[in-house]
Amino acid sequence: MNNENMISIVMPSFNVGGMIIESINSVLNQTYNKWELLIIDDFSSDNTLSFVEEFAKQDFRIRYFSTNQNTGSPSQPRNIGIEKAKGDYIAFLDSDDIWLPNKLEEQLAFMQEHGYDFVYSNYEKMSWDGKRENRIVKVKGSSSYRDILKTNEIPCLTVLLRKELLKDVRFKSIPKEDYACWLDILKKGYTAYNTGKVHAVYREAKQSRSGNKFKMFREQWYILRDVERVKFFPALYFLAIYAVRGFAKYII
Repeated sequence: MNNENMISIVMPSFNVGGMIIESINSVLNQTYNKWELLIIDDFSSDNTLSFVEEFAKQDFRIRYFSTNQNTGSPSQPRNIGIEKAKGDYIAFLDSDDIWLPNKLEEQLAFMQEHGYDFVYSNYEKMSWDGKRENRIVKVKGSSSYRDILKTNEIPCLTVLLRKELLKDVRFKSIPKEDYACWLDILKKGYTAYNTGKVHAVYREAKQSRSGNKFKMFREQWYILRDVERVKFFPALYFLAIYAVRGFAKYII
């Protein structure tokens, strides 16, 4: 398959069992079909890999790999996927989330029409058991480096970007690894743009995020101060904005 305009989809997996079936099917149901799906299993101890193997037998566009031991984070599996990717574009989908059918087609058209290198979209939330109640999360229309120092409004499951932006950028094995990755890209002067459409469905974790407020603030502070080296008082300013916007996002 010619790699021009091919989209490499990177999907880390770990002990998701049958939920990965819905995620893979949401890729197979895309209206844009010039893609490859790279599933990188993080040493699952359940039947996740058996489901993946069956899909790979049926569609040559699906390739799968496995780590030698569990890394405890999607960072290394995603990095393996980036290294193995053959496409001009990279997209990310976790193995318990799903895409809507027009995701790739509409995002690629949006990128090419406007000459963008990095796009993302709004998304819908669903409960852990798959219940959907039209809970739509609308994120910022565009995101620069300074914008996302305030709060990350680039949902990983909606991202589509040119592979060249990841030439010397990888996911770090730290909290909020996707956020840190976007910061590394955008600090080079890029801007990411929202398509303005809902293109994906995010599965909430079993435990409520609202019960982990302290952990969320601590991780945000870590990114600002330890990773990005933001000075103390500007970091407090960004953290205050994060608190306000985060509250609005998580009550949906």
